[in-house]
Amino acid sequence: MSCSSSPLIAILFLTSISFALAQDYDDDSSSTPAMPPEEENCNGAFLTYTFISRTKEFPHLKNASAQAYAFKAMATVTNTMDRDLKQWKLFVGFQNNEILVSTDGAVVADGTDFPVNVENGTNFVGFPQSDLQNSIDTAGDLSKIKVEINMVGTQFGVKPPSVPMPKTIKLVNDGINCPAPKHKGNLMYVCCIQDPKWKIKGSRIKFLPRQHGDLTISYDILQAYPTNYLAQVTMENHHPLSRLDNWNLTWEWMRGEFIYSTKGAYTLIKDSTACIYGQAANYYPNIDFSKVMSCQKRPILIDLPPEREKDNELGNIPYCCKNGALLPPTMDTSLSKAVFQLQVYKMPPDLNRTALYPPHKWEISGILNPHYTCGAPIRVTPTEFPDPSGLTSESIALASWQVVCNMTRPNARAAKCCVSYSAYYNDSVIPCNTCACGCPEDATCDTNALAMLLPPEALLVPFENRTIKARAWAHIKHWPLPRQFSCGDNCGVSINWHLFSDYKNGWTARITIFNWEDYTFRNWFSAIQMKKNIVSGYENVYSFNGTKLNNTVWPDLGDTIFMQGLPGLNYLMPEVNGKTLSDPRVPGKQQSVISFKKKLTPGINIRAGDGFPAKVFFNGEECALPDILPTASGYRASSPVIVLNLILCVAVVILLINGANDLMN
Repeated sequence: MSCSSSPLIAILFLTSISFALAQDYDDDSSSTPAMPPEEENCNGAFLTYTFISRTKEFPHLKNASAQAYAFKAMATVTNTMDRDLKQWKLFVGFQNNEILVSTDGAVVADGTDFPVNVENGTNFVGFPQSDLQNSIDTAGDLSKIKVEINMVGTQFGVKPPSVPMPKTIKLVNDGINCPAPKHKGNLMYVCCIQDPKWKIKGSRIKFLPRQHGDLTISYDILQAYPTNYLAQVTMENHHPLSRLDNWNLTWEWMRGEFIYSTKGAYTLIKDSTACIYGQAANYYPNIDFSKVMSCQKRPILIDLPPEREKDNELGNIPYCCKNGALLPPTMDTSLSKAVFQLQVYKMPPDLNRTALYPPHKWEISGILNPHYTCGAPIRVTPTEFPDPSGLTSESIALASWQVVCNMTRPNARAAKCCVSYSAYYNDSVIPCNTCACGCPEDATCDTNALAMLLPPEALLVPFENRTIKARAWAHIKHWPLPRQFSCGDNCGVSINWHLFSDYKNGWTARITIFNWEDYTFRNWFSAIQMKKNIVSGYENVYSFNGTKLNNTVWPDLGDTIFMQGLPGLNYLMPEVNGKTLSDPRVPGKQQSVISFKKKLTPGINIRAGDGFPAKVFFNGEECALPDILPTASGYRASSPVIVLNLILCVAVVILLINGANDLMN
């Protein structure tokens, strides 16, 4: 044997050893099947999902339904139309408890970080290739008309040789219709076509129109240089119940960018570590990174205080510097918008003026505010700004992206405020639900028990001091005591809805808002949504500024009364210490009576539940409601009624006795 063949033999020998040492993980790798002929005849967008392989993960279980498998799959989107496919969005209907660990060629549309649970399906949007050009303008260049999405993740319970496929795949872009996909082995495919009734509105520049949402964010490039650019971020609140206090805005840089400076806002942490120990220091050796605002991949930006509004270095930006207040337009349009600017440095290979990419995975939050889910940035028509010279002309951004954020309803035991019920016909208060706003994992109380009924004065006492009152009230009412008491609601704000009166022509309720936080809620608001068109009989809110929302403008918020503090009373003060060290802490409190007429709402039954709200909001957050209503079993009659009833009972007894004596005689 010649010496020249020795290296080849050695390689083959080592390869055989590596295969021999490999562990058997039930790898059912499948070769990528040939594309079906339907792709050739598709005039729209051709989608595919190919299951590639999987391996058994640790721990190895006998229960096949609980066994985890690492899987690899690939989805493709091919534009076969004669026009560009803008901002494509692909839905994959996963159904096997999948957890995605990484993707290439696309990102999860809602910006969730990996690993992400996608067991109910998820939407993908393109990054960096968010648009697919048409074949005519590109001479059939597949790199411009087609995108591949490589996925790696974990799935459960589908034992080989069965192939874990999604329920469906489809494009969810407006104006695109997708029939049910076809399925052959490890391949799923479908041809989506353009809706003939869908008409695209003409535009000077070929970008998608701006979308509507509860909160919209515009990312506009104002100036561009080979190595950096100046961007402006504009946040606008559109929903009458949407609100943020001390907003925190964060995103993820996808291409190694870092923030050199900001105006109108600042980063919560000033950190240049990632630049100094990363590639940025090698490429920008002349930059003093001690002056860099943030090199974090996920920076957190916050608003400036009002005293910095005219600061030449950090402020002087319109709509900035409001301590992070972003109010609904129904309260103050000047406070429903926030703006700041940032200087962003780029990294290779994006070192030219036109290589502009927005950050992804946007998130925004506040103090006791609604939870928002933000979509991926969408390229839109460039924003127009008034010319800084003061002339009537308009200046146009170099590039603009829009991020749409919408409020989501809180999950069970994940609210931030809660409601208690009471009524004039029952002397007990139905408190907030147990763990309405969550409970600690190491809780020693009963996290599943029903909350115990309370005397009315207990509402003014912090939950940790209510146990004695709850015990005493149960003893008075002759109710059995549980072995383990229920946990508290753990809410920063609680609201008591008290049914105050019910008479022939109308009824009244009293709303009391308690603040258990150490935070002062400035310009607070609350809203109640009633049932059965009861709001049509709304008369007045006496200690608040109350407004019935317009059904035609906000059809989803019909039967809603919006309430805010009167001028000078728009502060909901924080919890404070009692008069003495032994006294419990006292919450901040605001209270008002609300009156209704019955003329426009005949047939309503206030006691049966019509007098209690369907939804209650505080500063935009939907509060957790009790599961039960007060009953009339604890009806407290007035003294004259009690005396009258006693006289009637005695009279009846006397008549019965006299009647019995007559029969005996």
